[in-house]
Formats: sequence, C-alpha cells, structure tokens
Amino acid sequence: MMKFEDTKTAYSLKTDNELFRAYLLFKMFSNHFLVRLGSKLALFVIHLGLPLEHLFKKTVFLQFCAGDAEEDSIAVVNSLSNLNVSSYMHFASEGQKTEQGMDDSLDRVLETLTISKQNNALPFAVFKSTALGPVDLFEKKTSGIALNEEETRAWDRAIKRINRCCEFAKKEQVRLLIDAEESWLQKAIDEIALDLMRKFNVTAEPFIFNTVQMYRKDRLEYLENLINTAEKENFQIGIKLVRGAYIEKENKRADEKNYPSPICISKEATDQNFNAGLILILKNLKQCELFLGSHSEDSTARVIQWMKENKLPNNHSRIWFSQLYGMADHISFNLAAAGYQVIKYVPYGPIKEVIPYLIRRAEENTAVQGQTPRELSLIKKELARRKKVKAD
Repeated sequence: MMKFEDTKTAYSLKTDNELFRAYLLFKMFSNHFLVRLGSKLALFVIHLGLPLEHLFKKTVFLQFCAGDAEEDSIAVVNSLSNLNVSSYMHFASEGQKTEQGMDDSLDRVLETLTISKQNNALPFAVFKSTALGPVDLFEKKTSGIALNEEETRAWDRAIKRINRCCEFAKKEQVRLLIDAEESWLQKAIDEIALDLMRKFNVTAEPFIFNTVQMYRKDRLEYLENLINTAEKENFQIGIKLVRGAYIEKENKRADEKNYPSPICISKEATDQNFNAGLILILKNLKQCELFLGSHSEDSTARVIQWMKENKLPNNHSRIWFSQLYGMADHISFNLAAAGYQVIKYVPYGPIKEVIPYLIRRAEENTAVQGQTPRELSLIKKELARRKKVKAD
C-alpha cells in the first residue's frame, strides 16, 4: 500500500521560510472565524480598492498561485517538472460578464495553450465555460428555457469561443479540461462537452475531458450513460473526477428555492459515490482516461491498489493523479517519486483578479474535514526533521 509519510520528498521544493509560512496559513485555515473574516476583508479590499494587495501577495497568493504572469508560472512549472510533476496552467481571473471580458478570457486560454505547446511539462490546459459565455444563458439552457433572438446570438458567440479553444488546442496538441460548475449550469456544459468529445475524441486517446463532481447524486448515472454512448458511437472519453467545489452554494440554493438538494446527504455518501465512479472508469480504461483530481489519500490508494491488482505500470498513460498547487504535496511528490503520472493545477494572475480563487481555496481547506490537520501535521513533521538534521 502506498504511503505518503515521506515529508523530505513532499516538501523538497520549499525553503524553511516557505514551509513555516505554509504552516501558519494552514493553522489559520483551521479557524473558521478567521477564514470568514479574512474572506470578507479580501472582498472589502477589492470593492474599495484599498492598497492591501501586498498582504495577500505575501501570504495566500504565494501559497496557491504561481505568479502574476505566465513568465512567473513557467519557473514554477519547470521546478515541478524537475521532480517528475507535470502542470496545467490557468489564468485564475473569474466572473467575466461582458462580451469584451469573454473575448479577453478566450485570449487568455489561447495564450496558455501557446505556452503549453512550448513546454512538455504542460500536457493539459483548462477553461471555464462561463468565462466564455453569459452565465444566465447557461442557466436557461440547463433549465430548458428557450432563448430569444438576442440571447441566441450571444449563445452562438459563446459556442464559437469554446470551439475556437478546442480547435486551437487540437492544432497545438495540448489536451483540454472543461471545468465543472454549479448544477443549474452543468447540464448545458455537459451537452457541449459531449458534442466536443464526439468531434475531437475520435482518435486513439481522448483529447477533451469533462469534469464530473461526484458529490452530486446523479453523476454516477451520468458516467454510465456517457460510457454507453461512447461505446455505441465509437469515441473516447476523458474524465476529470472530483468530489465537488460548490457544496454550500448548492445546498443554500436548494433550500431557498425549495427543491431537493442535488448533493449527497453526507461525506460518506459522497465518498461511496466517488469510489463507485472511480471503479467504473478504471474498468472501462479502453474507452476512458482517468484524471483523478483528489486530495484524498484513500482515493489515491484505491487507484494504486487497483493498478497493482491488474498489473498496470505505475506510469500507465490513461491514469493521472492531480492536486492543486500549494496543497497535498505529500501526495503529489511521493507519487511522482514512485513513477506515477502526476500533474498540478497551477493558477496565475494579478492579485486583484485572483482573490476570489484564493478565497475558495481558504474556504475549501476550512470545510474539508481532516485535510487541514493532515497538512499541518506533515509540515510540522518536516520542520522538526530539518531542525534535527541541522542539529546533527
């Protein structure tokens, strides 16, 4: 069974100061009050334009973002690559609402694809569908509400932007991940992803990957139907499997609008759903490629055990293990040292524009039971190991 206790390997890229800063940050994340207060302060700073960017940049930004621009990120990508860890980059600005903003988002994706083409350590790129089209139209399409003429033209522009990303990615030979979003937007995204898979995944390996959030009760059925469709129509499937990122928002909206929550009733139910999805994909590797987006040691170990039982090599081309930059390094680097395919999500962008992303990371660490204590214990263990080495 794979163990993740080798902290020397896990934190080999971090200096003592960086490791201590990470310890203080995760310590803060263990306090719900401080995280909520810090999140409100960050949004207040954005709203008023106060000059407190330096505070965020020297703390959470350094932990979870590679830099302000592509050039900064490449240095991080190359450092990761030296330890057998691949990356995929993303300009982490969110919430574009204007046509110009959506065109700018498209340009950012194309820039990232161009950069990725030039570096073998960047085999994937990612885009968020609602960065390329109006959110309200995704909601209407998901709900089955007919669009008027003006909305139809705006929707056509969104689809053209998405297709432009995919066509350019195909030309540059960089594979694409489509981000998952809220349930009231996701059906429209799933339909777009299916069309793209039919178009681009007719080669030996999948090129377009959809993201499936297994905290949703209906996602196992979605996976089963997608695999059946792919088998009948003879195309490949790329699946990024995650637990989910919008649990509070999903449950709050369901409560406010008085409909059953689409989210599994408990963490245990989510884990069962997630593990069932894992096994389903692994049993269908001829049709599917698994991109495991998880910070769970248990889920990671399950995949490794399945690979051993089925005599698959550690570097099997159809199984990827992925974690976020700045998190779960004990999983990423120990897997990479053992020869598995590991890839980090590496966001970048100006501090003002990535603060919403950073807030989500802080809230995620606060919400996920056991994750922050685990990070803290391992960082503490590594700091003690280094202190002992220096003393000896």
